[in-house]
Amino acid sequence: MTGGFSARRAMLLAGTFGTLVFAALPAVAQQSPAPAAPAAAAPAPLPPGSPLIGRPDSAGAMKLAPVAPPPLPATAEKLATVPGKLTLQKGFNIELYAGGVPNARSMRQGDKGTVFVGSRLQDKVHYITESGGKREVKVLLSGLYRPNGLAIKDGTLYIAELSKISKIEKVEDNLTNAKPVMIYDNLPKDEAHGWKFIGIGPDNKLYVPVGLPCNSCPAPDTHAQIRRINLDGSGMEVVARGVRNTVGFDWHPVSKELYFTDNSRDWVSEDFPQDELNRVTKVGEHFGNPFCHQGDFLDPELGWGHSCDEFTKPVAKMGAHTAVLGARFYAGGNFPAKYKNAMFIARHGSWNRTKKQGGDIVVAFFNKDGTVKNVEPFITGFLGADNNYIGRPVDVLFLKDGSMLISDDFNGAVWRVTYGNPKSAAAK
Repeated sequence: MTGGFSARRAMLLAGTFGTLVFAALPAVAQQSPAPAAPAAAAPAPLPPGSPLIGRPDSAGAMKLAPVAPPPLPATAEKLATVPGKLTLQKGFNIELYAGGVPNARSMRQGDKGTVFVGSRLQDKVHYITESGGKREVKVLLSGLYRPNGLAIKDGTLYIAELSKISKIEKVEDNLTNAKPVMIYDNLPKDEAHGWKFIGIGPDNKLYVPVGLPCNSCPAPDTHAQIRRINLDGSGMEVVARGVRNTVGFDWHPVSKELYFTDNSRDWVSEDFPQDELNRVTKVGEHFGNPFCHQGDFLDPELGWGHSCDEFTKPVAKMGAHTAVLGARFYAGGNFPAKYKNAMFIARHGSWNRTKKQGGDIVVAFFNKDGTVKNVEPFITGFLGADNNYIGRPVDVLFLKDGSMLISDDFNGAVWRVTYGNPKSAAAK
């Protein structure tokens, strides 16, 4: 009896358990699944040529981005505070030459003393005149597209926009009625490194660079070069290749050789590669980009199969990400004799570096063979101790009186540097 009772109880319990499981199944089946977490939105693609392409995903790198200038030129009150924060070599003075010059970039002076100022972000070219000790800033042209580059020769002003070059003959006689005439438009329309610096060489030809259309990529045959053309726009010739982004150059007063600054690539590291000062000794030289930087640093992506010995090396390394821009030789005037035939270089200052550097004017001194003897600081302080800019120098220009102008696109201003007693220097 005991065995039969146990068997029947076991069967009863099994049946009850099965009923309970079966009864529970519909309830389980009717439960709604937990909602899936929403997928993270994909970041918007960066526009072609964006300086942020290639930026590492690390927390430190993600904090870095180009420094946007203020939307309006600095007020007179703000400009008045800048000179006192700058440090110059002994005996030199700096003062405001003109404010209210939006995004002031490349500068040239006409035969009658008019100073012309280009812009990268504005659609205008401005000019500065002086009469009776009073300076005025006015608009020469508007409706242009990135009119960064200016050159002047025999009264004719040449203006380089993103993809074309125009000229205005007898410009100082037509300041209120300037009518540009296009002379050359065989230029790419890439935004990246598309703004131009131009100059007229001792050979009476107009030199114009075409930058690399990216941070780092194989260069199309039409890019990463310096060209020269006749003053009517004809006879294009490539003078130098392997040039990533030059925004300043000049010719040595004695040797007549072309020296140019070049901005090296981003996003390798905070300390490499360095920007460059280069010298052209023959037509067709290749200066390395995008395969080799600073003369001895192979690109980690595009340098495979190459040696830096294949390319012309820079005459000076100018610091990592310092943004070397305007560069002019000093042929003589009221500066001390040591500066004659030296090159003054504007370092706009870094943005893709945790601790910024640059934001100053430096001077390169040369040996008799054209190599660089040394590079010295000339004006510091545009980059403050707090790692923020109070100004950003772009171009330098020596006036006919021997003083030096510095354009500042951060403040929308032009500064003037003189040597000697401030009162007597200002009168020169």
